[in-house]
Amino acid sequence: MKEFRHYEDVSTLVLDKELCVGCTLCTQVCPHHVFEMADRKAEIVDFNACMECGACVNNCPSGALSVNPGVG
Repeated sequence: MKEFRHYEDVSTLVLDKELCVGCTLCTQVCPHHVFEMADRKAEIVDFNACMECGACVNNCPSGALSVNPGVG
């Protein structure tokens, strides 16, 4: 979603790849396609598209994702 941008480099999205279990839920629920899977782990591929909605965090079973909505 390269054409959608609010502000550059202000998102609070954090991915801990060590905690990622490769479930793919983040790639399924993110409305702006911020994530892709690589080597059975999630990867942030479009950080600036994150609108901090929390869908990925709320669906991550391993706690690998965090975001502080409204800050970025």
